[in-house]
Amino acid sequence: MSTLTKKEIINLIKEEKIKFEPELDQFQIQPNSIDLRVGWNFYIPKTWEYNDKGRVALNVNYLAFNEKKDNYKIIRLKEGQYFEILPEEFIIISTLEKISFKSGDIMATLLARSSVVRRGLAIESGSIDSRYEGFLMLPVKNNTNQVIRIYPGERVCQLIFSQLASSLSEEEASIHGVSKAKYLESTPYGLEARSDSEEEIELIKNGDIGDLKNKYKV
Repeated sequence: MSTLTKKEIINLIKEEKIKFEPELDQFQIQPNSIDLRVGWNFYIPKTWEYNDKGRVALNVNYLAFNEKKDNYKIIRLKEGQYFEILPEEFIIISTLEKISFKSGDIMATLLARSSVVRRGLAIESGSIDSRYEGFLMLPVKNNTNQVIRIYPGERVCQLIFSQLASSLSEEEASIHGVSKAKYLESTPYGLEARSDSEEEIELIKNGDIGDLKNKYKV
């Protein structure tokens, strides 16, 4: 596996093996990476709900299939608006760009820009699989005791591209574990956490890790 420079990245874009919508601008091109911009959608975790018992704390259990709840409030900003991240607050931001990897031998790693880290914002890293298409989720936390303002369009993270040792077909790339990829073709309005396989979760909840390992040997 090798890391691509801007020469290879630009060639792949020209060959439409990597696509960005909207298209990239010159500010986004770095020596061996591509900067991504903040989108218009911000997810704020909900901490309470009102039900028949009154106003109660929201207890989130992502392994409970029968207790699906809307755990985030989505804020959709308009042109000219900004978002202020409160001290110690965790949010999720959608990227401005939708990305499409049309080649089976290209993947990318998502990292925070150092200038954003210096402001006190932590952006979790992640990997983008070959043949992925969709918007990206940026988990962001304000690690300071200050309010930090952020604007749609700011460059906050970067993609480091790697060439894989071999190419994956669309079918091979779409299978994560034993099921289809959960986040393929994600939209700015559907970036919240999604459940893993129901069968896997039931085995985990019941403590049947040995059965899980035996049944799904590689």
